[in-house]
Amino acid sequence: MILPIFTYGNVVLRKQAEPITPDYPELNTLINNMFETMYYADGVGLAAPQIGLAIRLLIIDLEPFKEDDPELGSFKIVMINPTLLEKSEEEIAGEEGCLSIPGIHETVMRAEKITIKYQDTDFNEHIETYYGYKARVVQHEHDHLEGHLFTDRVIPIRRQLLKSKLTSIVKGKTSCSYKVKTA
Repeated sequence: MILPIFTYGNVVLRKQAEPITPDYPELNTLINNMFETMYYADGVGLAAPQIGLAIRLLIIDLEPFKEDDPELGSFKIVMINPTLLEKSEEEIAGEEGCLSIPGIHETVMRAEKITIKYQDTDFNEHIETYYGYKARVVQHEHDHLEGHLFTDRVIPIRRQLLKSKLTSIVKGKTSCSYKVKTA
């Protein structure tokens, strides 16, 4: 089922998400719905707060980038209760957008390398290290679980220039090809 994506201004996007347990109701259905929603919106990542749930769950599928980088094409993952353990001091700039902030793309600095601990759908624990674009997308989605948005990481002058666009999103004055829930 395709779910509405909560847009900038919704309180849930600023909440720190809560951990979930194996008895979370209909978790597999929720994960399937999140993938269906993300694919419908042409996204590559989606965190539970973006569909209105303040829980520590995110999904990523970088298959759309397989032609540019075959290794990215096989990166499809569900992370439950993820925690960033380590970030490299070296950062790289890259353009980001977000399904919760339609129509805005900005350059953001992110750690080049991260180590993250998470649980899979069977609640088995994993600790993995990612580099480059994988690290960027994981950090972006993980930020949602901490109540942060990519626009928080934009340099101050650019953030100031985005104010009117962000206000338009809050007021529901934005158009996109997927269902949204405005503030």
